[in-house]
Amino acid sequence: MKTLIGGAIAAVIGVIGLAIWCNAFLQLLAGAIPVMLLMGGCLALYLGFDELKDTWQNENGVAPAVAGADVDVDKVKKENEELKKEIEALKK
Repeated sequence: MKTLIGGAIAAVIGVIGLAIWCNAFLQLLAGAIPVMLLMGGCLALYLGFDELKDTWQNENGVAPAVAGADVDVDKVKKENEELKKEIEALKK
């Protein structure tokens, strides 16, 4: 209930503030929109280039690098079994 009342009061104050400082809000918006577009565009370029690079690697038959791919599977399985035995011993 407190959240509802607080939200209603904040919304009313926000509408009043927007009416009073409309020009300042529009100036802020005019300055913020180009910056957000620039940052979003740079992010899209980076992600698009990364995807294109992955596509090139797949076409050349090179598998994309996987983190931890050089880990020995048998070693990990053995360590897992040892840890399971330790857990069982601790439960007793």
